[in-house]
Amino acid sequence: MSDDIQRRGPIRDASVVVARDCDGLMAILSADFPRHGGEYLFLPGGRREDGETPEQCARRELLEEAGITADVWRSLGSYAITLDSAARVYLFEATSLTCGPQQLTPSEEGFKLTWWPMADALNAVSRGRFLLPAGPLALLLAAEAAGAP
Repeated sequence: MSDDIQRRGPIRDASVVVARDCDGLMAILSADFPRHGGEYLFLPGGRREDGETPEQCARRELLEEAGITADVWRSLGSYAITLDSAARVYLFEATSLTCGPQQLTPSEEGFKLTWWPMADALNAVSRGRFLLPAGPLALLLAAEAAGAP
């Protein structure tokens, strides 16, 4: 077991959500990450809690971080978080959205929600505006599934 895993404990599964509204806009979050040199974009998502399925995790994270519930859910697949762990990131697309207030935890206080056209979100991916890989992968898979150029 790597030193990093021993320090933090086992890595848990996570879920990430592409939330697409009725106009085709994507819910994109942003926050300042000083350790990484500035503001970055990301999709709603996070680590699975005990007893949650990947979709339940996605639903909870979407509600907490973006204040959004969705009636329609589609799996976009999953991938391993690291080679040292069996943990996976599950990717989802959510549509038929209802928006309400964000329910941010203290560690999420600076999260800002904005709505982006898919083309602009993909352009932000190519410009390195996303810090973590799950969001860009989920956006690319959602665009492919929708037949976007």
